[in-house]
Amino acid sequence: MLRLAYTILPGLVGAAIVHIAILLLLPAYAERDAWSRLEQAGAPNSFVRLPEAASATRGARAPDPFMAAGACRFDVSASGVRVQSSQKPLFWSVSVYNRWGHNIYSLNDRTASDGLLDLVVVSPDQMIDLRKELPETLAGSIIIEVEEDIGIVVVRVFRPDATFAPLVDEFFASTRCELLQDAI
Repeated sequence: MLRLAYTILPGLVGAAIVHIAILLLLPAYAERDAWSRLEQAGAPNSFVRLPEAASATRGARAPDPFMAAGACRFDVSASGVRVQSSQKPLFWSVSVYNRWGHNIYSLNDRTASDGLLDLVVVSPDQMIDLRKELPETLAGSIIIEVEEDIGIVVVRVFRPDATFAPLVDEFFASTRCELLQDAI
């Protein structure tokens, strides 16, 4: 019986130490999510270009060296959000995420009628209003209805090599993320 106690006791002490360490580290890691980083980088409903490479001090690397990315935190509680660009790169793709990072919607330049980025994100109530009377300026827009008021739109652009950097820079410079009432 004593031998069994000597076997179980170190396991319980080790498990307690691991659980305490996790509880103490949780706040530090909770502040490092994508939402928090974008919150520091820019205001809601504004487009922010994401760094090309992850920080070398953290030992991370860029997820895809052939893609450049930008993002926009949105809040559609008062008005929908329109993400659009007047430039046309080789390829672009867009993903809409909720606050917790779950992908709600994805599309790319093949979905757009003219290949230009023109995306509108609205709440269900705003979608009903748009269906009643769609403004002519939104006739070619891709309209996405989201259940939650806040989220992130991530725009990725294909950049096969460094010579395409000016094209990518022009695309991101012309990309806007603004409230729908201001964009119409």
